[in-house]
Amino acid sequence: MRHGKKFNHLGRTADHRRAMLANMAISLIMHKRITTTLAKAKALKKYVEPLITRSKEDTTNSRRVVFRYLQNKYAVTELFKEIAPKVGDRPGGYTRIIKLGARKGDGADMAFIELVDFDENMAKAPKAAKKTRRSRKAAPKAEEAPAAAPEVKAEEAPAAEEAKAE
Repeated sequence: MRHGKKFNHLGRTADHRRAMLANMAISLIMHKRITTTLAKAKALKKYVEPLITRSKEDTTNSRRVVFRYLQNKYAVTELFKEIAPKVGDRPGGYTRIIKLGARKGDGADMAFIELVDFDENMAKAPKAAKKTRRSRKAAPKAEEAPAAAPEVKAEEAPAAEEAKAE
């Protein structure tokens, strides 16, 4: 019976699952975004977010705890030196999962998982003014622009005639 067993086993033994999640966490930390199946992305989110929370406090003990999970000193250094300062004020939710659709070969749901503060495309940028289809305010602006163009041409016409007269 599986009473109270809530995490996804991903069809692997415990050792294989632990190694796979560690490898995926290292890839996520080093590359900031990876593409994988939706089930693995959700499992990775639960695996890596406590490690990022632990990295906010840069002590010898927290480095040892994180190294115990990752077993890669370059990933641990990257986590503590670059990622932790950037997410220091964030109370949680360090990763984002975006669904990509089904994989062509076997139909598995694909997604990419990324570190939230490292995505330039979704960085906070000023939003454009909301356009509506039937705005009365937009109509006069559209009429003013063509009206200004003939006036310019009318001024250029006498200048062109003067140039011909000389």
